[in-house]
Amino acid sequence: MGLGRNRSLGETVQRFQTPYQIANFVEEFGFSIPEYFRQDWDLMLEESMVDNSEFAICQNLIYPILKEVWKSYRSKFLLWTQQYLHCDTTLSGFPEYILARRSPLGKVVFDKPYFVLVEAKQDNFDAGWGQCLAEMVAAQRLHGELQVTIYGIVSNGNLWEFGKLEADRFTKNRVFYTIQNLEQLFASVNFIFRQCELELDQKIFISAS
Repeated sequence: MGLGRNRSLGETVQRFQTPYQIANFVEEFGFSIPEYFRQDWDLMLEESMVDNSEFAICQNLIYPILKEVWKSYRSKFLLWTQQYLHCDTTLSGFPEYILARRSPLGKVVFDKPYFVLVEAKQDNFDAGWGQCLAEMVAAQRLHGELQVTIYGIVSNGNLWEFGKLEADRFTKNRVFYTIQNLEQLFASVNFIFRQCELELDQKIFISAS
């Protein structure tokens, strides 16, 4: 991300003048983890090298969870991997994952984003949030004048942190989640998807009014 990569969270907050606060806003929104997922997950953790590279972490530890939750929302959203997020010449980049509205033109068209996920490379969550917040700002601006809350996740595969950009205020969730408690993690990720769905439904309602 042009303005976020290699910047700390503090530098990004200062750059975009987004007031920062810590508060718990994530609520666990129940999700039933399929048995086939548990079996495959356990097999991969026990028998495969899942975290020997940044790519491996994304593909083996992050994407499977996002994909499983996304299936319940696939009629409204597409989950994009390494999709170019462009706001202007200085604010653009490639988040690891983006949840975007499913375009009425078909799945080949990238539509408005609602949340982004950035990998905490080398476990550097401060730089991860610096990049993620910049991408959240870009995502929000792509909605134009309509006020939309954008959600963000930063993860190193094991630990997952959540944030939201509401108007110009950035809130980082106080509690973080880990893959050691899959039920809690899935319920938290599902909450983020559900909030994005509510944001989309509200936007559709406003547009139709």
